[in-house]
Amino acid sequence: MKEQIRDFVCRTTFSDPKKINDGTLLFDEGIFDSMGLLNLISFLEEDFNVKVADSELDAANFGSINAIALYLEKKLN
Repeated sequence: MKEQIRDFVCRTTFSDPKKINDGTLLFDEGIFDSMGLLNLISFLEEDFNVKVADSELDAANFGSINAIALYLEKKLN
């Protein structure tokens, strides 16, 4: 799961995979902005078949690859 997320992040932001680890703060490091978040949400909803509620849109859920994976694990269980 984390590998799929990392691949998406690197592919859509043209980031070097060697510079993004599971704990990298995607917004604080300037890797993602609001448009990046929208693209990420679309990816998660399509590829993992989850529905992301507006109330769930915060850094605790989407701030890093670790946070995204944890969020998905909770949604899928």
